[in-house]
Amino acid sequence: MPGAARAAPPSARPALGEALPAPRLAADGPVVPALLLFKGVGAGPGRTPAPPPLPAGGGARGRALGKVCLCGWLRRAARPVGAGGRLRVLAGQREASGRPRSALPPVPGRGERVRRRSPSRRERHPRSPASMGRRGERASCLPLLLLILLLLLGEPGECATGGSGEGGRGGGPGSATSPAAFCRGRVVRVPKGPLIRVVGTEVVIPCSVSDYDGPSEQNFDWEFSRDTDFVRIVSTWDSTFTSEEYQKRVGHGDIKLIRSSNDAVELVIRNIQPTDQGRYKCSTPSTDATVQGNYDAEVQVKAISDGLSVSGSKARSSMSLRLSEGDSFKLRCSAITISPEHTHLHVTWQIKSGSTWWDILSLTHEGKFQPGPGYEERYRNGDIRLDTGANDTYQLSVSQASSVDGGAYRCLVSEWVRGADSSWQKIQEKSVDIASVAIQQTALDVVISTSNVSVTERDSLDLTCNITTDRSGIFQAELMWYFSVSPDDTLSDAQVLLSMDRNSVVSDSTLISLSHIDRNSYRLLVRDVDVEDSGYYFCQAAVWVPLHNGSWHKVVERTSAPVSVVVTALEPDYEVFLNASKTPKFSDDPTELNCRITNAQDTEANIRFTVSWYYRQRLRSDDVVTEELLATMDADWTLLLGDRSRERTQNGEIIFSKKAVDTFSLRIQWTSESDRGDYFCVISAWSRHRNNSWVKSKDVPSASVSIFWATQDYTLTVEAVKLKPFFVAGHTFEMTCKVSSKNIKTPRYSVLITAEKPLTDQSNPNGTTRIISLNQDSVVRLEDWTDQTRVDGVVLEKVQENEFRYRMYQTQISDAGLYRCVVTAWSPGGGGMWREAVNGLSNPIQIDFQMSGPVFNASVHSDNPTIYQGELADLLCIVTTEGMALEPDDMSFDVSWFAVRSFALDREPILLASLDRKGIVTQSRRNGSSDLSLERISPLEFRLRVHGCEDHDFGNHYCVVTPWVRSATGVWQREPDIKAKPIFLSVKMDVLNAFKYPLLIGIGLATVIGLLSCLIGYCSSRWCCKKEVQETRRERRRLMSMEMD
Repeated sequence: MPGAARAAPPSARPALGEALPAPRLAADGPVVPALLLFKGVGAGPGRTPAPPPLPAGGGARGRALGKVCLCGWLRRAARPVGAGGRLRVLAGQREASGRPRSALPPVPGRGERVRRRSPSRRERHPRSPASMGRRGERASCLPLLLLILLLLLGEPGECATGGSGEGGRGGGPGSATSPAAFCRGRVVRVPKGPLIRVVGTEVVIPCSVSDYDGPSEQNFDWEFSRDTDFVRIVSTWDSTFTSEEYQKRVGHGDIKLIRSSNDAVELVIRNIQPTDQGRYKCSTPSTDATVQGNYDAEVQVKAISDGLSVSGSKARSSMSLRLSEGDSFKLRCSAITISPEHTHLHVTWQIKSGSTWWDILSLTHEGKFQPGPGYEERYRNGDIRLDTGANDTYQLSVSQASSVDGGAYRCLVSEWVRGADSSWQKIQEKSVDIASVAIQQTALDVVISTSNVSVTERDSLDLTCNITTDRSGIFQAELMWYFSVSPDDTLSDAQVLLSMDRNSVVSDSTLISLSHIDRNSYRLLVRDVDVEDSGYYFCQAAVWVPLHNGSWHKVVERTSAPVSVVVTALEPDYEVFLNASKTPKFSDDPTELNCRITNAQDTEANIRFTVSWYYRQRLRSDDVVTEELLATMDADWTLLLGDRSRERTQNGEIIFSKKAVDTFSLRIQWTSESDRGDYFCVISAWSRHRNNSWVKSKDVPSASVSIFWATQDYTLTVEAVKLKPFFVAGHTFEMTCKVSSKNIKTPRYSVLITAEKPLTDQSNPNGTTRIISLNQDSVVRLEDWTDQTRVDGVVLEKVQENEFRYRMYQTQISDAGLYRCVVTAWSPGGGGMWREAVNGLSNPIQIDFQMSGPVFNASVHSDNPTIYQGELADLLCIVTTEGMALEPDDMSFDVSWFAVRSFALDREPILLASLDRKGIVTQSRRNGSSDLSLERISPLEFRLRVHGCEDHDFGNHYCVVTPWVRSATGVWQREPDIKAKPIFLSVKMDVLNAFKYPLLIGIGLATVIGLLSCLIGYCSSRWCCKKEVQETRRERRRLMSMEMD
């Protein structure tokens, strides 16, 4: 039994002192490495123990117990075997496998030098058995753990060496496994046998190899045996391999070897004979470093006689049929087999189209019906059928022949047998021609009796479709009328008007009717045609014939040529007149235009009129100006507004209306200068169609009407007057603005007070400030007044209809500048709205203070403007005074620090921090990690500190100082802002500090890792890999020379 453990016969047992093969396990258990004991190994304490008996039985439990026993035996076997003895592990020796000598690794020849190893110290001075026992007990655990892991991971299926065919042997070279190559081996596979083939056919036997070493392309040898001895057939690498018996057949190509890949070939034998029946063996020469696995596999081939007979029906053998579309026909063939094996037949009916045979319907060897491509629907409908009858006959029935059924028919029969692996194999195939079938198509002509037709709108369209066919017997006609805009449209693009099925049922329609005049004529009548009915009309007819099961089948279908139909429209005749019932003489007067329809003819109930209004601006030159749409009406009298009039119409300033059936009006409630120009209207006529939709049929424009009046330009004069010529800081400033206008009807005024400050004022770099305003409805609003302490310090009031007064209380020195009144005149517009007429600007009123106090100056200073990253930067803002000296309690300062992040001051300044005169510090939001602090270190010195400077803190830094001085009356007066000259702050990188911490961290980590590595090595050598060596007493002997040894 292959793969089972067998006891060696007495003649094959080795003599005393020869190598003893290690016992093997059952085929389903793990494979034990072959441990061979050489000469000098005797019985005693140092002898290698025999492997323990393994548990019987297969399965996962048996394999697991076998692995545990095997691991214990391997650990005991790994100990030294005594004086002069040594342990060798050989995988796959020739004696264990029985492989040919050529498959073993090469050995040194006679003339080659063999390199001998000098005996080691351990071999010259063997240890005592007691010391070796202690040595084995304290052996290293790591190699043993790796060996146990390999044993637990290996499966018996991986160690088995048989292929998939009969030639696989469980006890081949792959059964001997070494610790270096555990559960690996070459596997040669062939199909499972027997392979049954019919005499005279072709047999193809594949062979493949896997799990091998060496080059990717492997060589194969094929041999054949009828009884016991094998005869060489063919080889992939040796042309002289073929024996004399097969040289002729191989030379003629009857037997050949085809390589399908680097590790697979196919043996092809043509015209197989009974003498070719026997066993075929596929072998692969070894390219492995160690001999393991199986190197050949066998398969049985069986040749049987041809017992298949296929013939057509005797009554209709090779007949020729001529049929019409819709007819039915039947074809028969007979197939029988007397094969000695249990075979099954596969019958297929085929039709020839051109040079290709196509499957119609098959009865498979598994007893299933299988329709061919394109015949699935007909098979489900019962149109084609395959029946079996007496005397092994197979009948193809076609109940409704069509044009695709014409051609040659044959019956194709194949013989199948089930293989050893339960798969089906086709062993032979035969066919017989049955009949030739010709299908004659049914003739059908479809013609419309009239050609091109022209009708007038509201009339009727009458068309007749005539059909002619050569079909006799029972049939029914089906008719459909189509309409398309273009003669090139397909049926899918055309519109279906009406249809009549084969039962003379007509689809319903109100204005279109379809009638059957006689057997071959069909009439289409379209009532009350309109312009949309112009196009191309055509009809499509089909002929249906009854089937045997009571259903109907369409045999032919044709479409007529299109007929052109032109419908002439009836256009109404009318004129349009436009007049102005109201014209403006002044601005804001109303304007009304009436658009009237006159001389209307042929305007019945199916005609509807709508209007469109247009405006054209009048130019003095000859430039062409396109008209602008004001509003238009659609067929449902829905008003659609243009861009020019949309807002004013929604506000009620423009009104569009229909006064009568023939009159439309346009009214502008308050006409402005922008409304001057030319106006005209367009009357559109709409016709109603059959589906109650309206289609525009005609447009008639009117003559234009000009709306214009003479106007004078608006004039506006504004005068500003300073009421108090002289005043000092802290007093009230007051001025009045008087307004006069011309050519403006009932005007109202809005006033805005502005101040033009000096360009040196930092609070308003643009120079002009909007202070307070009063609109035409007398609503006051603060504009850009930002002094929160003086919210109520400015007042603007209306003294008279054309006079306004502005007051500013407790004036400051910072209020110096030019003050103006900006006045806008408004005239009443439509709907209570006000329309801007003209703007005016007053003369300036200057506020100037006599400066008798001290003069303030500011400067920025730093002891170290160049610093390194992370250091502290100190910037001092120093205020100096000139002139009259003040007490520290009588002056205070607002200080703001700014930075410009550039060298040339070409960027916007960034506010860093500010300190007001009350000591409140405000800092701006920062993105970096550095921090700021601002403090007053003396009455005239302010220090800004940048903590932990970064590279983005560089740039020009300056301070802006706002002095506050207390007057004799105790009022604080704000002085003009003072800007100091900027100082540039440079931030450099400290290379030493930048790399100090990374270097310290790297050195520390390297030291910790080194110490940890030393600790791990020490622990490993102390507890896991510790070796206790007991030195035996050295004998005082002289060393021998190698020649004497």
